Amino acid sequence: MSLKMMTETYLADDSFESEEKLQMLFDERHLKYLNKTLAKLPPKKILEWAMVTLPDLYQITSFGLTGLVILDMISKISHEYAEENEKEPHHLVPLIFFDTLYHFPETLSLSDYAASHYKAELKIFKPFQCDTVSDFERLYGTKLWETDESTYDYLVKVEPSRRAYRELGIKAIITGRRRSQKGERENIDILEIEEKTGLLKLNPLAHWDFTKVITYVRANEVPYNKLIDQGYRSIGDWHSTRPAKDSSSERDGRWEGKNKTECGLHKDYFKMRAAFIESQKKRSKLEKSQSL
Repeated sequence: MSLKMMTETYLADDSFESEEKLQMLFDERHLKYLNKTLAKLPPKKILEWAMVTLPDLYQITSFGLTGLVILDMISKISHEYAEENEKEPHHLVPLIFFDTLYHFPETLSLSDYAASHYKAELKIFKPFQCDTVSDFERLYGTKLWETDESTYDYLVKVEPSRRAYRELGIKAIITGRRRSQKGERENIDILEIEEKTGLLKLNPLAHWDFTKVITYVRANEVPYNKLIDQGYRSIGDWHSTRPAKDSSSERDGRWEGKNKTECGLHKDYFKMRAAFIESQKKRSKLEKSQSL
């Protein structure tokens, strides 16, 4: 598909233009009460509460340490439920992985192994109509993360996430964000609601620090990304991830030299989409003028 056709697809497809707001399950006062109550519970109890309370619940993960801890906890809950009800063990919360096409081989290998190890259903979403790096770079050029970082974030994370939520009917997601990761995560609550869409976001380990996470991983023999043993702390795309220089910073090594702490997944979808469409219009006009 050419750039022109791709742009026209985004502009013509109403599913990208309109986002129906989910029915709000909790008002502001109730949400505040829930967060105060949930903060007193250990993460496993928070997950147990979520699994019987929040509808159409999925775990969003890139198989970082926190996400793997959550995956292990859900697996334990699932096995306990199976034993109590004399049923075959079945992982009760499906996984969603956004394959940017630029993940480390170690991350891709771990995603397959973890899903198999925990017998969890894994849904994979890639950039729109792109299966390979060649597909993506044929449309948007090489090193888009350098030439147009905002567009890159939109294409590999933001748009695939909204497509996943829409296609799967997702109303609530579990994330691995924690306050100790600082930046925009420093003040997150355990339970959040996206104001514009009504999407529920559960951050069950919001109040845990790195020491608690790694201690759980070791104590429970949780599989993890082997890049951790090579000095990496937060692992994203290979082109924007380096081994940590500052071991006290949990996000050190990501987007080195840039004033950036997030990939866009938890930013305002509508603003990012509008910016993307505008940039594609300008690019299309530029290419058209150059061809005359």
